[in-house]
Amino acid sequence: MPKINVVNRAGKQHVIEAKAGQTLMEILRDQNMDVEAICGGCCSCATCHVFIDDAWASKLPARSADEQELVEETESYKPANSRLSCQIKMTDALDGISVTVAPEE
Repeated sequence: MPKINVVNRAGKQHVIEAKAGQTLMEILRDQNMDVEAICGGCCSCATCHVFIDDAWASKLPARSADEQELVEETESYKPANSRLSCQIKMTDALDGISVTVAPEE
């Protein structure tokens, strides 16, 4: 089972287990890691915004145009690291990924 290293909004680090096939958003939401996921994963709200650690950012597929537009509109946008966690499917290849939950907008 892949593991995710998460820093929540309070700055506390957690290691949580993930089920391959779920989205990062589903996992973070279900583990109460400060991800609201208001749209339920439809890529339409940015309430699942996270920062992907530099070491992992290049290992993920590129953002879609919709995802890019949404993360660019956030106050905490980081060009190299901002992602919507609903757009990232967990796989065994992502075992050990490190993410930080973005500040609430």
